Amino acid sequence: MSQFTDMCRINVRGGDGGAGCMSFRREAYVPKGGPDGGDGGDGGNVVVQADAQLSSLIDYRFKHHFRAERGTHGQGSRKDGRAGENLILKVPLGTVVWELDPETMEHVHQIADLSHEGERVVVAPGGHGGRGNPHFVSSVRRAPAFAEKGEPAQEHWIELELKLMADAALVGLPSVGKSSLIARMSAARPKIADYPFTTLVPNLGMVRAGENSFVVADVPGLIEGASEGRGLGHQFLRHIERTALIMHVVDITGGFEGRDPIEDYRVINSELAAYAPELAERPQVVVANKCDASGMTDRVAELRRVASADGHRFFAVSALTGAGLNSFMLACGEMVSDLRRELACETEEVPVEVVAWDAQRQARERRFEIEREEAHAWRVTGTNIERLVVQTDWDNDEAVSYLQSRFARVGLDDALARAGAVHGDEVRIMGFAFEFEGAEELREEGSGDPDPDTAAAVDDEGGSDDRA
Repeated sequence: MSQFTDMCRINVRGGDGGAGCMSFRREAYVPKGGPDGGDGGDGGNVVVQADAQLSSLIDYRFKHHFRAERGTHGQGSRKDGRAGENLILKVPLGTVVWELDPETMEHVHQIADLSHEGERVVVAPGGHGGRGNPHFVSSVRRAPAFAEKGEPAQEHWIELELKLMADAALVGLPSVGKSSLIARMSAARPKIADYPFTTLVPNLGMVRAGENSFVVADVPGLIEGASEGRGLGHQFLRHIERTALIMHVVDITGGFEGRDPIEDYRVINSELAAYAPELAERPQVVVANKCDASGMTDRVAELRRVASADGHRFFAVSALTGAGLNSFMLACGEMVSDLRRELACETEEVPVEVVAWDAQRQARERRFEIEREEAHAWRVTGTNIERLVVQTDWDNDEAVSYLQSRFARVGLDDALARAGAVHGDEVRIMGFAFEFEGAEELREEGSGDPDPDTAAAVDDEGGSDDRA
């Protein structure tokens, strides 16, 4: 039997960018050849892509680290380095991708919800390739003797969470006959036994009913407190979130424990509403199973009355004999077909490329924060600002001077001044430090030091030559 995996955490990292080349044209009879260094290639991206042929996340159960290919370095004669190959990680339809906090491993935010064939999202962008020295030619810098280093890619942890893409879900307490029903209705062959929690993983089955067909999920049995995580409730309840129709199965006999079917019905509905309030509004049919048992007439009538009062259609069936199943399947097929049409009218075509997450990521990367660490020392943090630093050759004075001019163009100098930094203060970025060249008169005008807890968050709009 194939294993079913519906949640896993993986570490992803794009490829490092290749370094740009510092080179000058060397040719016979050309004594003053200009700069001709090539750019480094961008690193490959790690991409998560939805694939309808997959049914679980088993590929990520034992392997947890994934790296894309790095870009190669630029060369002389304006030969650019080759970009690294993207790494495509295929997942089943219905996979939700979460950003995780590296320390607590808790959800930070949702990256994407991949519910359409071919839908994809970049979860770990590759590092930018460094630019060769021709990019730094200006009216005052005719022969730049420096190039950018490649940007190291960042790694982080993400969580892949699979929520089954089924049209309908069989829900109910353990041992009410859900697995027997799906076996009767479809070609699915789940494990069936007369003890609770026989089903430990969801099963999917294709049901054909007249002119309609639909996918039904047999969700492992829920218990009271499932919405709070009891009995692996959260792991099972997530698979109900996407279904258009809930098939609420009740054992009309009360099982070996002699439970009250009405109370069982109310317990499950309470757990669904507690887990996600919208599930209480989801279309639901109530299925009284094991109606072939003797003496169940009154119980069936009472459950029918309660379900009808709640606005739910009611069916009395027997998974053992097949009684009532045909009309139940036909009715569910029509309901699912109607719900599909309603959903199609409400939703627009979803693009294959998920762009929202990428736009959000780029917006976050443009921001930088300034915080006072000491009396005349400031710490600057931010992805794009740090990218400028790591791509700079700090052993080359010309490259460092160019970096400081880039800081001015992206607004860092102005932001530091607004935060209270004055000429001569130390500015720290990552493991590097440099002197702030603000107006000297600011220190004289400021009779007192600014609040030591001063911090600023700024959007870095970037300059025209900054590939941020």
